[in-house]
Amino acid sequence: MMYRICYDDGVARDAGTRTEYYRSEFEALKRARQLLEDGDHHGIAIHDGSGSVLTGIRLELKLGLAATD
Repeated sequence: MMYRICYDDGVARDAGTRTEYYRSEFEALKRARQLLEDGDHHGIAIHDGSGSVLTGIRLELKLGLAATD
């Protein structure tokens, strides 16, 4: 199953959205976590193979985020 991450590039507001593709959920979640930790990107979305967006508590649990993060 292919996973897709969409996010702003963090450089300029007008610069647009970047998209990256990953073969596994683990790789996609690892990259999303890296983007979040960098702090330069906002509006990060992870799409699974069916096109559904991983969001909310489900995404937080998969990324390993705690309430204190």
